[in-house]
Amino acid sequence: QVQLVESGGGLAQAGGSLELSCTVSGGMFAIVAMGWYRQAPGKERELVARVNRGGGYDYGDSVKGRFTISRENAMNTVYLQMNSLQPEDTAVYVCNMMGYVTYNSGPGEYWGQGTQVTVSS
Repeated sequence: QVQLVESGGGLAQAGGSLELSCTVSGGMFAIVAMGWYRQAPGKERELVARVNRGGGYDYGDSVKGRFTISRENAMNTVYLQMNSLQPEDTAVYVCNMMGYVTYNSGPGEYWGQGTQVTVSS
């Protein structure tokens, strides 16, 4: 069974840094993209950062220049380095992965359970 194992998060002061990681367990034939989304209370889920198999990156406008996503070569693990954190970054951060379980399966999308990031002013 495919699972996304998240770690990191917690509490930071404004201007501080945190790092999140997300590892795929259970085995995948091919991972197409991995990344992070976040959802704050009363707000819709939004893209934070995403990296695809070809090495392309997408960032949400609010985190550009502050957050950096990176991956291991096998792309089983991605890291999100969050710098210059602001109170508005407070949210539940959820790992997302798109890929193929087997060579002849259809594409699937998977989500982690989420990890809380709280930034105090």
